Amino acid sequence: MEIALNKESKRKTPVAVAFRDGERTFGEDAITVGVRFPKNCYTYLLDLIGKKIDNPMVRLYQKRFPYYNIVPDSKRGTVIFQHDDETQYTVEELLGMILYKAKEIAQNSAGQVINEMVLTVPGFFNQAERKALIQAAELAGMKVLQLINDYTAVALNYGIFRRKDFNETAQYIMFYDMGASSTTATIVSYQVVKTKERGMVEVNPQLSVIGVGYDRTLGGLEMQLRLRDYLGKKFNEMGKTKNDVFKNPRALAKLFKEAGRLKNVLSANLDHYAQVEGLLDEIDFKLQITRGEFESLCSDLFERVKDPMLQALKSSGLTIDVISQVILVGAGTRVPAVQNKLEAIIGSELGKNLNTDEAAVLGSVYKAADLSTGFKVKKFITKDAVLFPIQVTFEREIETGSRQVKRMLFGPMNPYPQKKILTFNKHQADFDFSIGYSDLNLSKEEIESIGALNLTRVSLSGVSEAIKKHQGPNVESKGIKAHFSMDDSGILELINVELVVEKNVTEGEITADEESPLSKLGSTISKLFSGEFNIHIVGPEETLKENIVDKPGPEEEKEDGTDRDKKEGTTSDSNKTKEDVEKEDAKKPEESKPKVILIREEIVAKEETLTVSALKDNQLEDVIKKIEELNQFDEDKSRREGALNALESYVFEAKRKLESDEYKFAATQGEANAIIDMCKKLSDWLDEDGWSSDTVTLENKLTELKKLTQPVWWRVKEHQDRPEALAALESTLNRSSTFLVTIKNMSAQYQEPGDSVFTQVEIDTLSKVIDEIKDWREKIVVEQSKLLPSDPPKLTIKLIMEKVAQLEREVRLN
Repeated sequence: MEIALNKESKRKTPVAVAFRDGERTFGEDAITVGVRFPKNCYTYLLDLIGKKIDNPMVRLYQKRFPYYNIVPDSKRGTVIFQHDDETQYTVEELLGMILYKAKEIAQNSAGQVINEMVLTVPGFFNQAERKALIQAAELAGMKVLQLINDYTAVALNYGIFRRKDFNETAQYIMFYDMGASSTTATIVSYQVVKTKERGMVEVNPQLSVIGVGYDRTLGGLEMQLRLRDYLGKKFNEMGKTKNDVFKNPRALAKLFKEAGRLKNVLSANLDHYAQVEGLLDEIDFKLQITRGEFESLCSDLFERVKDPMLQALKSSGLTIDVISQVILVGAGTRVPAVQNKLEAIIGSELGKNLNTDEAAVLGSVYKAADLSTGFKVKKFITKDAVLFPIQVTFEREIETGSRQVKRMLFGPMNPYPQKKILTFNKHQADFDFSIGYSDLNLSKEEIESIGALNLTRVSLSGVSEAIKKHQGPNVESKGIKAHFSMDDSGILELINVELVVEKNVTEGEITADEESPLSKLGSTISKLFSGEFNIHIVGPEETLKENIVDKPGPEEEKEDGTDRDKKEGTTSDSNKTKEDVEKEDAKKPEESKPKVILIREEIVAKEETLTVSALKDNQLEDVIKKIEELNQFDEDKSRREGALNALESYVFEAKRKLESDEYKFAATQGEANAIIDMCKKLSDWLDEDGWSSDTVTLENKLTELKKLTQPVWWRVKEHQDRPEALAALESTLNRSSTFLVTIKNMSAQYQEPGDSVFTQVEIDTLSKVIDEIKDWREKIVVEQSKLLPSDPPKLTIKLIMEKVAQLEREVRLN
């Protein structure tokens, strides 16, 4: 696993994209543009993705960076940057451009095409944010194998190098991650578990996220902004100009950059000077700042440092004394005041044995290798946890009207990936249900930052028709079952909705129409292995007896006489397998075994997204077209720059070579004059018109110069490589001669000519070839020595290697 280096040979690239004079830049180049033209450089985009325009995080972003012109998306209600009068950018397309650049950096480092990725995300990203990030990756031409929470990636990176330290007893580690925008504390348990893979029991290490606490606005960025505003206030107080520094975007951007540098320096020094040349109205700014002043500015932030840690402990149900170690992650944890606050809570030293900048990316690339087909890594099981509980809400008809029923799908800290089945067995007609977040034990501000609490509305149609179709004697409805999945990326999906009925039948009554393909397959398999034709047939994702994982609420408890398995809206895990059910049936007496088939009827489910929707239709087409045009422009620009650099380099190289004796003597006077004249013309042309020439013209000029220099360069190459080639020929001749002597001696030992392995013809042929090549070599070497370096060579490398090949071929034939 390696970190790909960017063009500056750095391991870390700022997440920024800028546009200026029709050109697009990334990373450090974009930051440089942003200092002079702040509005043209876009950064900290994760704070905006997947959010409505009225989200508090959007308002905070506008307050932090007032020079951006943010407007609402009329179709999706989310954020759009109004770049100029004609150009707008969505957050997804800007992130897509940045991911495309990351892909390019990775490809240059790996030397091959890359089109799959694992992407780290903040653990508190909701469903809309996760889906928006996947679409951004798709705009970059990448397939997302998985979204992995950043703290899970860090925990994986920590675990893979300590596999031997884990056993059956759980070991608890807390990772405290303070980055630029947010802070997360995560408690992870490590232990060795047994798993069954392809019928074999394996023992592998497993990490499980069991507690998470976070603060989405506590990070290095807020500290940097506080320092920026303090420096701006001090500059205004100097009164050297009547203009306000806070009303000048360029001056504000300069202060922001200087504040970032100052924050880093004060982590290692007690004081330092902030200085900006020509901050405003050509006035320089210089001010000494102490660490104490910086800590005073951020005192309320440091008081919040403990909160994520306490939240993580509360959600895990653990106390600090059972935590083996608290390990720091993220650049923000380098601030001494942050470390002091944490040490005061845990009462011991903090762990600093992880690379705070690279731990998450190394963990995610390990996961990517595990998920891809081209690599094989040691298995390390990861179990993440749900931060925001998800529930299903629907209406139930009662005598006095209807009432709202809520069923929990995924409770807080439920592990995922996982599948759940929700059963509705009281509805006889079409109905709707909603999927959304359950009661969130969070502050009002945080709940508002999460956004819309209702995620999806699902409308079911064809319910009554399906029920009527499967009514009759010996038929029992198992209800309408909605199958849900929380995948590895933490994204909830409604897989399908179906009516499931059990039908008791005799062997002769089973028809192809009544049996589902799954039932027929199950029956056939059961018949083959047990000799019994009729058994309980179940699908791989459901059983006849479901495990109820959620306790009924107060309203559901009032339904007297209703069996828990029959209650509407019951939820079940899909963990029980068909083999388990067959084993249970096999234990029953022969006469008690029911002959049952399971029939499934698909129910049409229409989903309506209630959060920020994805880019689609004309808007998506426009974004894709815009990105493709920018990518093509960058490719053309890169090709032109490469052609210009290649031509300049070749002109310089040709001049330099012809100044050396080796190349000067290898060229005739006419060739040398022609090359020198062309180099001079090209140099003058490059100084005057070459900088504005197109790529094809530059490439044609280079081809023309190479055509002129090729004969001279070839002669020099021949003179340089000839001694080595002749040495190879001499070595081959010696081996062939030795081999010839050996086979002659072997043949002489046999009295009868036919007894020898080698015939006399083969021996004579090899001897003749050796003699001819020796004679040729002596003659051609003499002829070559009489030629001038500028004459076309007679003894070429190609001729020599042909003789070597001839000798080796003749030896092999013998």
